[in-house]
This record gives sequence, structure tokens and C-alpha cells, in this order.
Amino acid sequence: MIPATLSRSLVEICGRDGVILDEDRLLVYESDALTAYRHRPGAVVLPRSTAQVRGAVAAIAAHGLPIVPRGAGTGLSGGAVALGGAIVIGTARMNRILEIDAANRRAVLQPGVINAELSGAARRHGLYYAPDPSSQTTCTIGGNVAENSGGPHCLKYGVTSRYVTGLTVVLADGSVVKLGGQGRDAPGVDLVGLFVGSEGCFGIATEIEVGLLPIPEGVRTLLGIFDRIEDAGRAVSDIVSAGLLPAAMEIIDGPTIRAVEDSVFAAGYPTDAEAALVIEFDGVEAGLDRDAGRARRFCERAGAREVRSARDEDERLALWKGRKKAFGAMGRIAPDLLVQDATVPRTCLPSILKGISEIGKRYDLVVANVFHAGDGNLHPNILFDRRDEDELARVERASREIMHLCVDSGGTITGEHGVGLDKKHHMALIYGRAELDAMWGVRRVFDPKGTMNPGKVLPEDTPAAPAPP
Repeated sequence: MIPATLSRSLVEICGRDGVILDEDRLLVYESDALTAYRHRPGAVVLPRSTAQVRGAVAAIAAHGLPIVPRGAGTGLSGGAVALGGAIVIGTARMNRILEIDAANRRAVLQPGVINAELSGAARRHGLYYAPDPSSQTTCTIGGNVAENSGGPHCLKYGVTSRYVTGLTVVLADGSVVKLGGQGRDAPGVDLVGLFVGSEGCFGIATEIEVGLLPIPEGVRTLLGIFDRIEDAGRAVSDIVSAGLLPAAMEIIDGPTIRAVEDSVFAAGYPTDAEAALVIEFDGVEAGLDRDAGRARRFCERAGAREVRSARDEDERLALWKGRKKAFGAMGRIAPDLLVQDATVPRTCLPSILKGISEIGKRYDLVVANVFHAGDGNLHPNILFDRRDEDELARVERASREIMHLCVDSGGTITGEHGVGLDKKHHMALIYGRAELDAMWGVRRVFDPKGTMNPGKVLPEDTPAAPAPP
């Protein structure tokens, strides 16, 4: 429970309905979508403007208490978990699109705008927002900025950092800074690029300027069905090696296919298949059929037993349905899900997928894979019941082995979900003390007292780590 004087101040700033203190209601905020980590916050504050965020942060800072920024809570790294009774500042009510400047292909919005709703609003201008996380119908742009989120189409279009051009940020002491803006390349240090992906450790973005793209003239979507997941991985590597650039290439493995087909999200995938590969090309109409035809042939050479082509938008959405709804269907397999998020070189996909399968068998665990194959961003999902202590211990050991396997292949520990609480102890796998020391130095510039999302991203046992608040 937070001090009474602070709770009164927060109510004055954000209104009675903007402050949650009731223990039962706080349960909703004890985890993000990675439910393995659960910590109840001391309070939750739900502001509606930059001024309210500024006031709330200043009031909390005056009491020396830690703050955890939170968007829609769809994150998968424990990044929005409130350690030590920290106060959560949620941005879900800051959900207004402030401006769409079609002439300059830009938009300015609050952080609580849902990703898919931005493209919906821009569509009337013939524009859309390219980064498309699989949770885009529920995740918010503010959370995407914090995690530097990707999505199926990041193979061609890149991740969030490519599209954020300006930010208004409330820092840990309540001061407000403006970074970038108006689509210009600002001189000096790229502070916008530094902030994107900082996982709530530098401050809270309260206004975000993003670039928009014209809606592609044409789209071609294929679905390859494989009897071996390694063959699907080989097709991905062959397609890219041939110089083709699909907008997206996504793999769904056998356990995921069967979970989807047994659910309300059934998409018509054959349940005896061990992998499905979604491939999509977009752009000007000229050349799309040729590229799609070449991709089809690479799939067939790699061992696809069937390759389907979407003839219209309805069929395209049907081919994508199994991929988009995969995570929602996994609840049928087990009550808990640990989502890993490593990225490996594309050429290593067949061997890494085989290695992940062997790890799952060795620990007697169900591992379902659904991932961004085009850029090697793996999502091995370990399904389990956290009430079973023995199984939970096996999950933790298997997770570590999978991470080591990916790093040893030349990969890295996260492609889009962030480090958060879940992977901070893996940072030493890819960084030495000098690099971690430099990161702590940057973090202290934005947050000298270490009160903004403490306990996340960087391991505390490095020399430059500040004392916890």
C-alpha cells in the first residue's frame, strides 16, 4: 500500500477513476502476457494526458518510489511487472490519434492507440502503419515503442524504430522532453533511436510521431504445407538466398496447427502436417506473380507436399488465420506458456529447429513453434502447468538450453519481445562487462536514481549498476 498522502495527490491529478488501490483490482496488473512472473503493484495510475503523466511521475518521485510504465499488458518478457510494489502508470486511456498528416505521410498519437486502429484511421488516406505485431489488434503503439516491436512483415519493412520520428517523453523526475519530430533527421545524437526499445527504463512516451506508408498496389499470399519443419526452414533460406524479398515468411509447426484446428480459430490447415509456411509478397503488381511462382517452386523443391495460393482477400485472410490466432489457441494445450524469442541466422533454421525439438523431448515438454522465419526470429513456446513444480523446473532448464543453442549458432536473445525480467540474466551471453557498463551509464543519464522500471533489462551484478531504490 502506498502512502496516503501520495494516493490523495494522485487522485487530485488523475481523478478518482484514474487511480486503482483496491487489492482485488490490482490483481489484473500483476503480470503481463508472460504469466510466469506475477508481482502485485502498490497502485495503478491511469492518466489521460501528458500533463497528468507529468504530475503523477513528479508526485511519485517526491516519495522516492519506483514506477513501471505499462501499455496494454500484451508484452512477453515480464517487462511490465511491478517488482517490489512499484506503482504502475498505465497509458491505455491515452488512446487518441492527434493528427494524420497525409501529405507528409505521418501521424501523431498518444501511446494508448491500438496498433491496428492506427492503420484503420490512415486507410482513408491510402496509407497504413507498417509494423504489425501478431497482437496488433490489442497491443498499443506505446508498448511497441518500448519493446521496438516487429511483426510478420518486418522482414521487408523493418521494426518499430524505422518508423518513429518524434517523441514527447516524461522522465523519471517528472520533467518533459521532446525528441525529434516533424519527420526530420535531428542533428546530434539520435535520442529517438536511443529511446525506442528502452523498455520503460528511460521514461514514459506520451506523444509519438510515426511515419506512414502507402497501401501496396498488390499482394500475393502462399501457404506451403510440409511433413517436416526442417524442410520449411530450408525453403525459407532458399527463397532469400535467391534474391527474393517477401514481405513476410512465417512458420507454424505441427503442434500449433493441431491446436488451431481444434479451436474456434480453425483455418483449414491439414492436421497431419508438421509445418505450414505462409509467404507473402506485396508492392506494384508488375512482377508479383513471377516472384510468387519462384517461391512456390522453392517450396516444392524443399519438400512441400502442397502449396496453396490466395485468389482474393478472403482467401488471403484465411491463409493467415492460423498464424495470427496461434497464440490464442495454445491455451487448449496447457494452462501456462513460456514464449522464447531468440533470433538466429536463417541458414541455421533447420538445425536449430531440430535442436529445439530434441530439447523438448529430453525434458518431456511440449514445445510449439510459431515464428517469423524470414528474419530468423524464433518463438519456441514451452507449454506447461506452473502448479507442477517438477515440470516448472524442467521448463526453466529447457528454456536456458534453447537460449544457449541459439546464441551459440550466432544468434541473439531477443528479436522483438524485449529483455524485461525474463531474459536479463541472459544478457551476459552476448555482452561483456564493458558493454553492460556502458548501457548502465546511458540508463543513468535518463534515470539517475534508478526508479524507472527497476530490475529490468540489465543484470544488477555489473559494476555500474545503481543501488536499487
